[in-house]
Amino acid sequence: MIAEHALRRLIEGNERYIIGQCAIIDVSMERRKELTEGQQPFAILIGCSDSRVPPEIIFGQGLGDLFVVRTAGGVVDDLVLGSVEYAVSHFGVELIVVLGHEDCGAVKAAVEGNHESGGIAFIMEAIEPAVERAKMQVGNLLDNAIKANIDLNIQRVRSSPAIREAMRKDCLKIVGAFYDIYDGLVQFLI
Repeated sequence: MIAEHALRRLIEGNERYIIGQCAIIDVSMERRKELTEGQQPFAILIGCSDSRVPPEIIFGQGLGDLFVVRTAGGVVDDLVLGSVEYAVSHFGVELIVVLGHEDCGAVKAAVEGNHESGGIAFIMEAIEPAVERAKMQVGNLLDNAIKANIDLNIQRVRSSPAIREAMRKDCLKIVGAFYDIYDGLVQFLI
């Protein structure tokens, strides 16, 4: 599936979700059995672990459609990058979406300068460059930091030699997206 078609499928799924016309998802025994033979997701989605942002639901997709990698704040680290590289190389996925969302708690904590310990400190440290970039912008600091975090994580994905090679072959597209938790709209930042 070419990237543009995959993107259109996500947009259409989100449009249905917004109006409450959720897709009828095939979760039958036959579909589950079919997926035991292998998977062919049409898009990779990197997003936040926030329970209010379930990718398959907000994009109206079903079992086996999306390869989803979630961390607090949607932070891309080496483990996330390895997962993305795996999906690109093993499944031929041609679209990567880096999804941020309104009122992200991890980004909000970084904006507020919360000092955390343990593993949470690594998340804050990864988001901090986005906060610093957002402080230079006009407008809502949190929204700007969330969008800067999306951009920063796109750059992290693009830093992978395997991803750059797939992009060079013109078979891989990476886009950012911002989910509004109030109205359900996903705005693609293309």
